[in-house]
Amino acid sequence: MRNAPTILHLDMDAFYASVEQASKPSLRGKAVIVGGLGPRGVVATASYEARIFGVHSAMPMAQARRLAPNAAYLVPRFSIYRDVSERVMGLLRELSPLVEPLSLDEAFVDLEAGGVAWDAESARLVGVKLRSDIRAATGLAGSVGLAASKMVAKIASEEAKPDGMVLIEPGTERALLGPMSVRVLPGVGPATGDHLRRAGIHTVEEIAEAGEDELVRLLGKAHGHALYAMALAHDERPVVAEREAKSVSVEDTYDVDIHDRTRVGLEVQRLADRCVGRLRGAGLSGRTIVLKVRRYDFSTLTRSETLRGPTDDPAVVREAAARLLEGVDTTGGVRLLGVGVSGLADYTQEDLFAQAAGAGAVGVGEGAAVVAGRVGEGEVGLAGGVGTVASDASVGDDDAGGGGADGRVEEQPAERRWHAGHDVRHAEYGHGWVQGSGVGRVTVRFETPESGPGRVRTFRVDDPALERAEPLPLVSGVASGVGEAGEAPPVVRG
Repeated sequence: MRNAPTILHLDMDAFYASVEQASKPSLRGKAVIVGGLGPRGVVATASYEARIFGVHSAMPMAQARRLAPNAAYLVPRFSIYRDVSERVMGLLRELSPLVEPLSLDEAFVDLEAGGVAWDAESARLVGVKLRSDIRAATGLAGSVGLAASKMVAKIASEEAKPDGMVLIEPGTERALLGPMSVRVLPGVGPATGDHLRRAGIHTVEEIAEAGEDELVRLLGKAHGHALYAMALAHDERPVVAEREAKSVSVEDTYDVDIHDRTRVGLEVQRLADRCVGRLRGAGLSGRTIVLKVRRYDFSTLTRSETLRGPTDDPAVVREAAARLLEGVDTTGGVRLLGVGVSGLADYTQEDLFAQAAGAGAVGVGEGAAVVAGRVGEGEVGLAGGVGTVASDASVGDDDAGGGGADGRVEEQPAERRWHAGHDVRHAEYGHGWVQGSGVGRVTVRFETPESGPGRVRTFRVDDPALERAEPLPLVSGVASGVGEAGEAPPVVRG
């Protein structure tokens, strides 16, 4: 353990929702909920104004609508989230060469390795300046934790939320952790938490008091040893600059179960193409193709096939996924499908077509080129389309809608689908965003990040003057509505 709080953990506050508030002046200070908007959608994140009503991430969207019926419900816009994340990560890399991103909105920084902090006071000054720089560059608020270990720094940033900073003095960690729930420790999820609760262990201090032998008996050798060490605040994990993705995958949850076997096959082909697009966007290839099927009864089946060499060819991935589907019973309906690639490499098999032929595949095709990127906030899958990079990072796209008879929107061509929150441009009125659509109409609010709240107008969905647009960049210093009253003084504990 270090003798100075020189590990910093940054966690941007309600990141997706805060970006949306900064982008849309009419939503600043309002309840904003981002996620999948279909009947089976889930909340990815909620603004602090929405959390007052009990809305939180991973909550079914239908439940969120009951709790906060007047909130703004938006589909994610991952391209702008990635853009803002790159700005924030750039500021972190100015502090140290050792920056470990966990997601789009979260990262560890080794301040000692960067030579910018060596004791509590210098670390505190770095944290204060970083929060100020982030606000100046993005208009957003981030919470900072400073401690002598990664585990305690992350706990400190959680204590600092929203829009604050907490510094834990070395030697005071056990006093801080002792009264906290066991769930605060990494690796203690609902199942482990319930197991400990049945044994009469509810707090971190009670874990320490139970002793290592008892924890090994309850949880097994590896988990028991690790949990006991964490309860004593022992965490020697270094900040690692790069985290390699283990797999890339995409999946769709359908509003209505798909029963037609041909339709299931077409969906798998489409997902395979999207997955390859993500691979290419990340400059990767992979050897193992994975198919995921969640059936009508919520049972989930996973099938995989390993190729002779890594590939990023859509025909190879599509045909392998189709072979895997042949061995899956979809009788009764399918509610979720996913295609992934693991065994990643930064090169491809030269003879891709021979590889496909050798596996008994026929035909070639081209997949969509979707740029991969990380997302964060402990993000959950969004009904209507989300992908994952299985190294505690996720990727997603901007096509998260749906709701036709088979779970997909088919009443409009893809280029004329208007998802709530997405950017549009009108030939006369300029840039705006979709507030909602239905019954052949789309409602748009015309405003930009640097304008005031804009006017609302309604158009036919096929209005030739209305087209999709790229998100406008956030203007430096534009406030999202979080912490606008002024920064709270940093909290130092110990």
